[in-house]
Amino acid sequence: MDFSEVLGQKHLKAHLLKSVENGRIPHAQLFVGATGSGLLPMAIAYASAILCSTHEKDSQAYHNCVQKTAKLTHPDLHFIYPVNTNDSVKKNAVSANFTEEWRNFVNQNPYASLFDWLQSLGIENKQGNISVNEAQDLLKTLALKSYEGGYKIMIIWMADKMNVECSNKILKIVEEPPKNTLLLLLTENEEHILTTITSRCQKLQFPLLSEEDIATQLQNKKGVAETTAKKISRQATGDFNKALHILENDSDDLIFEEWFVSWVRTAFRAKGNKKAINELLTWSENIAGKGRETQKKFLSYCMEVFRQALLKNYKADSLIFFEANDSKFSLEKFAPFIHQNNIFEITKALEEASYHIERNGNGKIILTDLSIQLTRLIHKKELV
Repeated sequence: MDFSEVLGQKHLKAHLLKSVENGRIPHAQLFVGATGSGLLPMAIAYASAILCSTHEKDSQAYHNCVQKTAKLTHPDLHFIYPVNTNDSVKKNAVSANFTEEWRNFVNQNPYASLFDWLQSLGIENKQGNISVNEAQDLLKTLALKSYEGGYKIMIIWMADKMNVECSNKILKIVEEPPKNTLLLLLTENEEHILTTITSRCQKLQFPLLSEEDIATQLQNKKGVAETTAKKISRQATGDFNKALHILENDSDDLIFEEWFVSWVRTAFRAKGNKKAINELLTWSENIAGKGRETQKKFLSYCMEVFRQALLKNYKADSLIFFEANDSKFSLEKFAPFIHQNNIFEITKALEEASYHIERNGNGKIILTDLSIQLTRLIHKKELV
């Protein structure tokens, strides 16, 4: 994979390419942004440019190097990513246990999400993490000389999943890495990484992809008609992975919409209604049984729908992409209940629920509390 295969992000490509050409490569870098905006493909393209820069362009050695990095088999290119135990790996799961699965996953879709990765391993009901055992492997790997005499590159995908023990153990190598060593930390949630690590990294912020870039890619690479490509790119909100899921009709949005509509309708009826309160408890118990990654993904979906309702309420129709599949649910009728006097509290409640679920809180209790908060907030009057 090279920079020409990375979607959009022209200014970031130019910056990274310039750093390679000038030989000024910061030893620790932090790529921050949505996975679907291209963090991983950019990191691989960057690694390819660095590892292959020692060979004459168009030489056989150069082409061999490019092929090895594209297949993720270059001996000086290493990866760490969140994992967990499954039927094959019963304990102490580390990235090295899943090398073949990782290569297949990335080669199929480098824009894919953490949930997609865990799903491919059959552990979507567990949380992926990067343990202290990974740090041990990282230190051993980077202590060795490079196979081809150039850089050794370690890409840590979803670096925010490093636990505290792992983070503390790699801190010294982030501060003082061996010569010709590059650490690339990729994250969607910079705030979940220890500041002692982030403060020692050069940060690159990845913006969301433009609708034009996504639509063009869908047309050129997937053969999608122009009208359909434009519609999908608008719904994808700058996330190419989401665009692919919409294209394949396997997006979680259908089931998430069903959960959301049931939730807000019940919450609306629950004020002073004992039966509806019991229904909210049942709803919370049902969602709590879906696995933590699914719960977090659903709460993120809820935030987006609430934002869309707010935009509809204030007539910012050009920014609205939400289209309900449930013919009985109307964003236009729902929108007046989401306004400046409750949107901040709703968003805060959703973020806090996601935070506590991330930290292994009791899902049923967290979602029940969130539901009860919603019954109050959704009835809150708009300030005039």
